[in-house]
Amino acid sequence: MTVQTAILDLIKQAKTIIIHRHQRPDPDAIGSQLGLADIIITSFPDKRVLTPGKQYHGFDWLGQMDEVTEADYQDALVLVLDTANQPRVDGEFWNHGATCVKIDHHPNDDAFGDPQWVDVDASSTSEMIYNWYAEFTTELTLSANAARLLYAGIVGDTGRFLYSATKPSTMRAAAALMEAGADAEAVNRIEDTITLPVARLSAYVYEHLTQLDSGAAYVILTNDILNSFEIGDASTAGVVPLPGRIDTVKCWAIFVQQKEGNFRIRLRSKGPSINGVAKLHDGGGHALASGAKAADQQEIETVVRELDQVATDYEKEV
Repeated sequence: MTVQTAILDLIKQAKTIIIHRHQRPDPDAIGSQLGLADIIITSFPDKRVLTPGKQYHGFDWLGQMDEVTEADYQDALVLVLDTANQPRVDGEFWNHGATCVKIDHHPNDDAFGDPQWVDVDASSTSEMIYNWYAEFTTELTLSANAARLLYAGIVGDTGRFLYSATKPSTMRAAAALMEAGADAEAVNRIEDTITLPVARLSAYVYEHLTQLDSGAAYVILTNDILNSFEIGDASTAGVVPLPGRIDTVKCWAIFVQQKEGNFRIRLRSKGPSINGVAKLHDGGGHALASGAKAADQQEIETVVRELDQVATDYEKEV
């Protein structure tokens, strides 16, 4: 029995299914979460399906999260999507269910859940959910809304098919979702749209980006800077890809200060593997897209040195 079949069997057996995703979600986290929920609800109307997590106004167009209590988890099947490690699960009761399943495309450094379906070659968890549906089309139903949600997740995690994780299978999945009713133009336009404060912050990032001779680059966004643009951490996602558009930048870090004073680090690359740096600083992720944390300016300087070394070593290899 494949893990995909085992997951379908668990869903058939369960009366209550609760689907979680990671904190500070992106379109793939929410798209896969709500997309899978829609598939289950449409295919098995007798199931009770809940999708907990913090509601972010910027993602209202994808759907609404559900409120849950600890009592909801009694005998429940819990599916945790797009979440590499346990501390990142959005929700305090996720491990109180009868069974926990992990479905993810990040490196499986924290192997929680039984069963686990981890495909690091997939562009996104949303693509995995589509492939799961496609394997069992005689038993599952894909609505136009589910297709829209999964398409949004794929678009988000591939940077509108720009990143190296985009493969022919990704394009085939996206085409199938469009055929199933996903409005590609509408989704692409929404995901490409930014607010005026983010546009102004983008100009700041380009103006203040520090680029090293190795091709590594970084910018620090303090609370004072974010407040001056009347913007919060959640809105900084829109500026993360910007340094990669510069032809001489190979890898980069965006340091975003949190209310507590420490920094969230968004690491990205066009070649050098940067997840090793992330792991040294309470983080992890993909080779070309990772996240980490820095306690203070001293740790920021350490991360910059390590990123500089990664870029330098990469230049020697190629």
